[in-house]
Amino acid sequence: MNNKLKKINFNHSFIFFLLCNIFSLIAFKIDNFIISPLICLFLILSIGISHGSLDNVKGRKLFHIFQINNFSIFYIVYILIGLIVITLWIFIPYVSLIIFLVVASYHFGKEDTQFLIIENSYYNQFLFFLKGSLIVFAPMYFHFDETISIFRFLLIENETFYVFLDLIETKSILLCCIILSTLANILLFAKDLELKKFTIFLDYFSILIINYYFSPLIAFTIYFCFLHSIRHSISLMSELDENNLSNGFMIFIKKALPMTIITIIICLTGLYLLNNTYNLESSILKIIFIGLASLTFPHILLEYLIEKNEK
Repeated sequence: MNNKLKKINFNHSFIFFLLCNIFSLIAFKIDNFIISPLICLFLILSIGISHGSLDNVKGRKLFHIFQINNFSIFYIVYILIGLIVITLWIFIPYVSLIIFLVVASYHFGKEDTQFLIIENSYYNQFLFFLKGSLIVFAPMYFHFDETISIFRFLLIENETFYVFLDLIETKSILLCCIILSTLANILLFAKDLELKKFTIFLDYFSILIINYYFSPLIAFTIYFCFLHSIRHSISLMSELDENNLSNGFMIFIKKALPMTIITIIICLTGLYLLNNTYNLESSILKIIFIGLASLTFPHILLEYLIEKNEK
């Protein structure tokens, strides 16, 4: 099944690469081409969030390993971790943002690449982190001021933090970070060379293209929904039915739909409440990024515990 999954992901990356070029050409030809933040929110709450909607299924697997019968504990702990993340973001937002960007870099790099890499060494983990850091540094490099504006919308008011960012931008350190990420992609590709590992470079150039032509929010939405989330969902479908991906897709939809709907309701409720204090764009950005942070940490912790205990 691993070779089949590699082929599917290679085809997915190739299609994504073509679409990125097509949409970038449209954006280049049309002056003031924009996509509403509401559309970005809709895509993230539907396609994006759904790839984590089977965490309750994975939770049952983990509880079975630990021989814990009371599954309500899973929901309590999962929600509690999310609430802790939101609380920490309110009181120490710039520290929370930095931790989130570091964790997200590792998560994106690993989830987008691990199907190609068998060895799970610390060296590979570090390369995953550098590879995934392109998601963070590319928008900062191509659209520094817009990225800083997003940080300010996310309650980041610490002026020392922004002085540090200005120092990074003026000394071209961001370019060095992108070069390091590029090197990590090359090193991951060079391990056990095979044609399907060109997936790594297709993803790399796609991320650079969308971040060059689109604003940080739009670029992130395109990447998160149509590359990262779909790739993770494909791996889940293959786990649900490794012999018939179409059937795995149908099972995935049925299992993911309830949690996706619940998450959408919670996020829209949060958007309504925030919109009473902040403007719509600011409220949307808070829901997207702070909301994703509150979901990402328990999601990553669950993935780690299952991977560790299954072995």
